[in-house]
Amino acid sequence: MGYRLSKIYTRTGDAGTTGLADGSRVGKDSPRIAALGELDELNSVIGLLLTEELPEDIRQLLTGVQHDLFDLGGEMAIPGATLLDAKSVAALEAAIDRHNGELEPLKEFILPGGARGAALAHLARAVCRRAERQLVAIAAKEAISETGRRYVNRLSDLLFVLGRALNRHAGRGDVLWQKNRARE
Repeated sequence: MGYRLSKIYTRTGDAGTTGLADGSRVGKDSPRIAALGELDELNSVIGLLLTEELPEDIRQLLTGVQHDLFDLGGEMAIPGATLLDAKSVAALEAAIDRHNGELEPLKEFILPGGARGAALAHLARAVCRRAERQLVAIAAKEAISETGRRYVNRLSDLLFVLGRALNRHAGRGDVLWQKNRARE
């Protein structure tokens, strides 16, 4: 493979547009570019989570997710492309079932927090939900991969479960929401 980014600045975006992989140009404020930004932020937060000490199976799972998110970004950069398939969604569902099966059933809502890794998983979940909203907004106006939207929806569920699993791994419980807590 040759060098893909031999020159970092091109000056072609100075007027507020950017090029998609199909050669077309769109505004940097377009919904498609906003979705790319949301996916990039999500991938970055997952990268931050990966700097923590994690169980090896979770590390491998999240590393695979990073690659999938890059592929989903490719779908945004190439209008009409589908780079994720149903197997990607099924893999997330299997991971959710596996990790959730080791946790106590929830009886209350939980707050983001606990161990640092768990808090970062919850942050990634919140960013994932924002990315999902952006994908839904695009899908209302133009055709994008339904598989990609399903993937991001499942990913937010996985990140929630991983937040709980990481608290458990750290020997901490979930941070429970207290509906009727005393206010001072």
